[in-house]
Amino acid sequence: MRVGFMNTDWPVVQRLHTRPLIFFFGRSPDAPGYMPNFSYLTIKDPSKGLYKEKGSKFMAFAFPVTTEDEIKGHIRDLKKEYFDARHHGYAFILGPDKEKYRAFDDGEPGHSTGDPILGQLRSRNLTNVLLVVVRYFGGIKLGVGGLISAYKAAADDALSHAAIVSRDVTTRLRIVYEYDTTPTVMKLVKEFDLAVLEQHFDEGGEMLAEIKLQLLETFLEKAKLLKDLGSNLAVSEV
Repeated sequence: MRVGFMNTDWPVVQRLHTRPLIFFFGRSPDAPGYMPNFSYLTIKDPSKGLYKEKGSKFMAFAFPVTTEDEIKGHIRDLKKEYFDARHHGYAFILGPDKEKYRAFDDGEPGHSTGDPILGQLRSRNLTNVLLVVVRYFGGIKLGVGGLISAYKAAADDALSHAAIVSRDVTTRLRIVYEYDTTPTVMKLVKEFDLAVLEQHFDEGGEMLAEIKLQLLETFLEKAKLLKDLGSNLAVSEV
């Protein structure tokens, strides 16, 4: 099963920068021996951090995110608010398997900005997080080593102020059933703690629900057994 892959079209963000983004991809769920993660660590709410060095100010902003659109929006807002800053470096990781991540230096020397920010996300085993560090130049060059230390410190400060939480990996199901099967379906909802996102009735019932990935295989086996025993329902992943 494919989980969490994202659209790779980034025209808006690419137009915001003069240098291209750096794209990285992790292990594919289609790879031999792949085992899915059933939970992951992320941050609960946005947080901020600050680091100063030789007149330069490094302001860090961490955001919980799940989509590329959210990331583009946060970057756009920060560039608008801090339009007079010299650099807006960032990194992010997306997906329960951390299959997509990117780092961007925004004009700083190569690997002096995005990589140390990304390293702070990895050191805490986080995903679904965007971390941006906005730099106001203080007039004194820090050198590559100084930049790496400064961006790392600012990113670390933002994450140190964040509440780290564990989230369950989920997937969505569409359940179609006859009226007389409604009690059976509702028992499944309760037994497997399904989150009902949509539900409507026409000639029969139809439900869009979210289930913990860890429970998916057992749920599908139970649904098949009920159908074999005469219940009028059909389940598909969406």
